[in-house]
Amino acid sequence: MRAFVKLWIPQCLRILKSSCRLFHGYHRLLASQIISYYDSINQCEKEPPEYFNFASDVLDKWSQLEKDGRRPANPAFWWINDEGQEVRWSFEELGFLSSKAANILSEACGLQKGDKVIAVLPRVPEWWLLNVACMRTGIVFIPATSQLTAKDILYRLQASKAKCIIVSDALAPAVESIMPDCQFLKSKIIVSKGSRDGWLNLKELLAMASADHKCVKTRSQDPMLIYFTSGSTGSPKMVVQSHSSYGIGFTVSGRYWMNLTPSDIMWNTSDTGWVKSAWGSVFAPWINGSCVFIHNMPQFKPAIIADTLSRYPITTFCTAPTAYRMLVQHGLSSYKFMSLKHCVSGGEPLNPEVMEQWKIQTGLNIHEGYGQTETVTICANVKGMKIKPGSLGKALTPYDVQIVDDHGAILPAGEEGDIAVRIQPKRPFCLFSQYLDNPEKTAATVRGNFYITGDRGIMDEEGYVWFVGRADDIINSSGYRIGPFEVESALIQHPAVSESAVVSSPDPIRGEVVKAFVVLAPAFVSHDPEELTRDLQQHVKNVTAPYKYPRKIEFVQALPKTVAGKIQRKVLRNKEWGRA
Repeated sequence: MRAFVKLWIPQCLRILKSSCRLFHGYHRLLASQIISYYDSINQCEKEPPEYFNFASDVLDKWSQLEKDGRRPANPAFWWINDEGQEVRWSFEELGFLSSKAANILSEACGLQKGDKVIAVLPRVPEWWLLNVACMRTGIVFIPATSQLTAKDILYRLQASKAKCIIVSDALAPAVESIMPDCQFLKSKIIVSKGSRDGWLNLKELLAMASADHKCVKTRSQDPMLIYFTSGSTGSPKMVVQSHSSYGIGFTVSGRYWMNLTPSDIMWNTSDTGWVKSAWGSVFAPWINGSCVFIHNMPQFKPAIIADTLSRYPITTFCTAPTAYRMLVQHGLSSYKFMSLKHCVSGGEPLNPEVMEQWKIQTGLNIHEGYGQTETVTICANVKGMKIKPGSLGKALTPYDVQIVDDHGAILPAGEEGDIAVRIQPKRPFCLFSQYLDNPEKTAATVRGNFYITGDRGIMDEEGYVWFVGRADDIINSSGYRIGPFEVESALIQHPAVSESAVVSSPDPIRGEVVKAFVVLAPAFVSHDPEELTRDLQQHVKNVTAPYKYPRKIEFVQALPKTVAGKIQRKVLRNKEWGRA
């Protein structure tokens, strides 16, 4: 693998250097500086620059390029909804409005550098303004999904000690119900057309606020973002990302996994509460000067997604594997995606069957990537690379990715172990700072010279990484270790299966066995369940190793999912083991 890394990292750098020819004026200098920086990081020569701020060092530079007429005419931000409303901002307008929002946070709310703000908002334009406003003021931005309950919000407010919360009018009553227990909360902002007693109204304040604001000076390692992320045990942890870890860290993956340039328009369907929204709807597009496209939809509807891809000049599309599966099942033969040229996916494993169907129906590959809230993109199938369906791709610079055993020793090709990132002798700058106020959990991510992702995988002879499953998702049946993804991939190839989730289930003889929860395709709903069970079991035996077949199958109407569309195997597993 070391030989592979030595070959792959310089290859990325050569590609990145050649791309400078595509940039004009200042951005040529900016790109060259980032290349030089990455080169020095890979050679372990120096740390990230002492000071960095994404708003002033990236967004404001693109704004200046616009003023000078040296950037394509694409907007920086393009937002639509199902009611026909539309918002377009240039980088200059984004700077103007986010400066207003920065003054609101500093003056109306009395917040200072280092204070924390929780934003529980759907995909509304104000979310992007607040994100950038927090960068400008040095305030730590904490996004959260609008599907949170009052109890969830209370936990996040208490754990983070946030001084301000920003919500839509739909969540205002939930916040009011927990106010007596929120001793750190000083101000509340509502994003609404109407006023509400006891709340500052963002729309009203934006209309009156000054746009005269000087961006604060932030150190590269100052905290910029906090995301709450759930683990297998305990309450959600607070993942701290710095100004440089995300602000600079998405340069390579944005350019070569997402294939972004200043002429591109990227649509990432992620909810604002999921970290993929930061990846694909903020940092990767904007550091490459691309347009961020947003369709604010209350629910994921394949027909609306396909229609949007047909009607708008979207060049790069990112959505979850579950969404791709729904799209190919919906059928795309009647749609023409005239502008679409690059598709990416992440967040959960992508079944080869779905990838093949997408290719047949659209003529485009899906380039799968892999990373975590704690990292930037760890592995990816970059443009021009041979795609091995089912693989996560190869390690992206500056990460040295290995498969390690329980003692942190590197395993040979083909052996299953933990997917890990080398942090010794030099820790990659684009790795999370810590789990805030949880040194034990932070320390538990380290094993020898490596950061342990918590995911199990295999690396082949060519350096491709193959996902097996979360460490706590692995099924151990009669001594056989079985990853849920490979069983699900086998099941999805059967025409009766719309989608499935595989977990362990208790068994008095084997300890645990494979159980599949299956959502049937409409044409098979009326079929005899016992016959279908036998048919699916035999199908899995034929497609993969027979010991992996699901000894138990339960047909369900739907699978539990996060707001980002990821299947919640933990919910099903807890139900099976009586821990629900």
